[in-house]
Amino acid sequence: MRFADIIGQDNIKRHLISSVKENRISHAQLFLGREGYGTLPLALAYAQYINCQNRTDDDSCGECPNCRKISKLSFPDLHFVFPVPPTGSSSVKAVSDTFFQKWTQFVLQTPYGSYQQWIDFVNEGKNSQGVIRADESSEIIKKLSMKAFNAEYKIMIIWQAEKMNIEAANRLLKLIEEPYEKTLFILISESSEFILPTILSRTQLVKVSRIGDDELAAGLQNLLKLNSDNAKSLARISEGDLNRAIQYGNSSADLQQNFELFKKLMRVSYSFKIQDMVRLAEELGGLGRERQKSFLTYSERMIRENLIMNRRIQSLARFTNEEAEFAQNFSAFIHPKNTMLITQELDRAFYHISRNASGKIVFCDTIFKIGKALRMKE
Repeated sequence: MRFADIIGQDNIKRHLISSVKENRISHAQLFLGREGYGTLPLALAYAQYINCQNRTDDDSCGECPNCRKISKLSFPDLHFVFPVPPTGSSSVKAVSDTFFQKWTQFVLQTPYGSYQQWIDFVNEGKNSQGVIRADESSEIIKKLSMKAFNAEYKIMIIWQAEKMNIEAANRLLKLIEEPYEKTLFILISESSEFILPTILSRTQLVKVSRIGDDELAAGLQNLLKLNSDNAKSLARISEGDLNRAIQYGNSSADLQQNFELFKKLMRVSYSFKIQDMVRLAEELGGLGRERQKSFLTYSERMIRENLIMNRRIQSLARFTNEEAEFAQNFSAFIHPKNTMLITQELDRAFYHISRNASGKIVFCDTIFKIGKALRMKE
């Protein structure tokens, strides 16, 4: 991957490029930020630039043998560690190499993908969580102790570093404290508070912030073949997260349906007409479980954004054009006191739906409680 392939993040690109030009490559770095901001793509572009045989002032060439191999994740001096589920077999280790073929498919298809998307992809319907286990440390030592094949740097990318268990983290700390020559560790994380403080203190922080709305909109026009207005609308509600924007864009029908159902939920709840409330509970209860969860997540976002609108901070509210039009009037009913109650009810409903509770019963209870909250005075 080249820097030119990454949407936005120009300041970070310049910083990474200058560190190579000036020979200031810190041996351990932490790329901190949401996956949808481009932490993994930036790490891949950085690795390619470092080991490019014909790099230019602002990017790797993309054509030399090293670039071609890195772009396919088949470069022998580029290594990956990532969370993996149990293998279900005592004879097969639950380490990254066991799942590397699937990892390659996942990254090449969805370089901005999230931890949950990876786990869903690798689990194939099973309900297991991914962890970076102690066995992984032995694999890292074995790989990095070998002489480089054809690279200036051997590079180890540890994706979702916060998923390391304590034993794996302690072993990694020893490697970072006494690194092999010309070896670079790139840790990628969304939550640095779950990484050992001693590891954090030995890494150089590269903070990856949200993608700017204009850059994200331009990228979405190319990626999803959207017109300018739709791309800008998606960029506004995605909060600088390309992965989220792509999900919204690929499910625009679901987004529109969620919006229509949200308007209906708020109007029926406020009216407090029992028959209408029961009918709506039956309608929502008839949706598939994933659609119910998607709707509840969407509703929580809409309540939060309407609170921002109510506080007269329109510039911070993230709405599509239709949502903004609805919020002009609806936001008057949303204030800090009832926002907390409504979001608690939506969270509670999500919890019960996730655990296979009756959708009709859950939504009936939720609608009544939201109705009471909407009628509260600030």
